[in-house]
Amino acid sequence: MASFPKIISVDDHVVEPPDVWRDRLPAKFRGAGPRVVRAPVEGMTFRGGRFAPVMGAPGGEGPPADWWVYEDLCRPLTRLDSAVGCSRDEVKLEGITYEDMRPGSYAVAERLADMDANHVQSSLCFPTFPRFCGQTFAEAADRELALACVRAYNDWMVEEWCGPAAAGRLIPLTLVPLWDAELAAEEVRRNAARGVRAVCFSEIPPHLGLPSVHGDGWDPFLRACDETGTVVAMHIGSSSRMPSTSADAPPAVGSALTFANCCFSLVDWLMSGKFDRFPGLRVMYAEGQIGWIPYILERADTVWEENRGWGGVAEKVLTPPSEQFARHVYGCFFDDAFGLRNLAAIGEPNVLYETDYPHSDSTWPRSREVAEEQMAHLPQETVRRLVRGNAIELLGLTPEGLWAGG
Repeated sequence: MASFPKIISVDDHVVEPPDVWRDRLPAKFRGAGPRVVRAPVEGMTFRGGRFAPVMGAPGGEGPPADWWVYEDLCRPLTRLDSAVGCSRDEVKLEGITYEDMRPGSYAVAERLADMDANHVQSSLCFPTFPRFCGQTFAEAADRELALACVRAYNDWMVEEWCGPAAAGRLIPLTLVPLWDAELAAEEVRRNAARGVRAVCFSEIPPHLGLPSVHGDGWDPFLRACDETGTVVAMHIGSSSRMPSTSADAPPAVGSALTFANCCFSLVDWLMSGKFDRFPGLRVMYAEGQIGWIPYILERADTVWEENRGWGGVAEKVLTPPSEQFARHVYGCFFDDAFGLRNLAAIGEPNVLYETDYPHSDSTWPRSREVAEEQMAHLPQETVRRLVRGNAIELLGLTPEGLWAGG
């Protein structure tokens, strides 16, 4: 394709620099907030969808890694956090330091340069240490400190990561205090007032010990998102459980099934009645790919039509699930030739493109080439919508595809 449009990636990742909380927390919390410690890795496993690292004593023997330490949590940076620039055979479950990773993982100028090398104009980035929807802070014992950490992260995201040096090319994605829907609503409104149009959320909140979307526990948060035009962004793994089949299943099982939680989550939303109650609400599934969507919509419509008398949805789900999907839901992909062959069954307006930088699945630095290969059969206007037009509309970007700030 002679003039492939510049990509707007709606799912990339940022590895937070060591000073995010040290510099932005109130003085009384700085000693207790998240901090980086260099120490060896004594052990690390990822089996059955569970990550289990063991930190050695700082200064001890063994290959060093940089660890985030917060309350009783010790979480190392790993090669999976920053894999771009390494061959696939070099990407292993091992601890690394900041010096071991590509600087674009955590530094704005270098990120923009890597975006240029990948034909990417703009990028929306999910967090690393807080995890994909801020579970780290939701699990913390000190709620006052956790709320301060959420707000400090959001201030860093808006003011520094997406600040003037980013020239509108980095799009803010913020966190909420998941343990309190009223506080979450306040944080949505605080950030919406400065131009933020996307917030992280869990694909399956009950896996985190939180209310499901079927009750009214999340209504204050959802109402705030509805009223401010804030998109609810759910990344695979944001329920702290990657799909797996057994405790001894290798990580490859979960990697092949990453879309599975999206299936469960989408049906939850479609059968919840929330889209009828909050007509302006929009949700997106990051890194879930799109090839699975047509059958889920077909089956959900059948259940709604044939089984709603006993299925518990007759009074609250007022329109067919496929119609709700068309108005409210976006699927995101970076490598899904099958999904693109079935685009008409998904809906051209409901698909967004991503590059997953700097993770091991990322198509960097070949995102353009991958897209050109998989979209060769599509009209150029359709390609433009998928790789940038739909994102511009959903995230309230300028016509040029940039974030205009508050």
